[in-house]
Amino acid sequence: MSPATATPAPSLLSPSDHALVLIDFQSQMAFATHTIDISALRNNVSLIGKGAKGFNVPVVLTTVAEASFSGPMFPELPAIFPKQPVFDRTSMNTWEDQPVIDEINRIGKRRLVMAGLWTSVCIVGPALSALAQGFEVYVITDACGDVSEEAHERAITRMVQAGAVPMTSVQYLLELRRDWARGETYALTTGIAGDHAGGYGIGIQYAKRMFGAQEGGH
Repeated sequence: MSPATATPAPSLLSPSDHALVLIDFQSQMAFATHTIDISALRNNVSLIGKGAKGFNVPVVLTTVAEASFSGPMFPELPAIFPKQPVFDRTSMNTWEDQPVIDEINRIGKRRLVMAGLWTSVCIVGPALSALAQGFEVYVITDACGDVSEEAHERAITRMVQAGAVPMTSVQYLLELRRDWARGETYALTTGIAGDHAGGYGIGIQYAKRMFGAQEGGH
């Protein structure tokens, strides 16, 4: 048996080893989403978007039938990525859209993190397709939603059975950071958490204000 070493597992995400693909966060898709409160969903999308932007993770933004049916993207995303191109598709499966695939190939990451609406259609399609082509796929489950709990849960199960890795939005942010002693991203991470990480974020604000505390000390 080899001795333990102070090194992270290769399956953990780092800012430089993946791309974040955000799919169909649009008005029409949100209207029929019942597995998560839309305000909570928008909060989680803001969290992961700001995390990716702050840690310089490449991001792909895509919509479906934006002008003719599904409506505009959640306003949080263009606010976070004001100059980011948005790939509008006709295909329900993002992976069947050639301009999106051209962008994935341009970015050149074999590890993809996905989130979007709906889990059972717009996330299952590209997740299974990417896995079939040898990509690693992670799905941020609390930044996804569907028309019913059954649809969402069966979609997550199906993707996990195919090899996708489920995770949450706060988990994604903290996995990018991983060490509180990294001073250059401390304010970024705690700022995003303070705004979007619920009770955990309030706890950070409280500790800083009341005790001048910060994570990373001994």
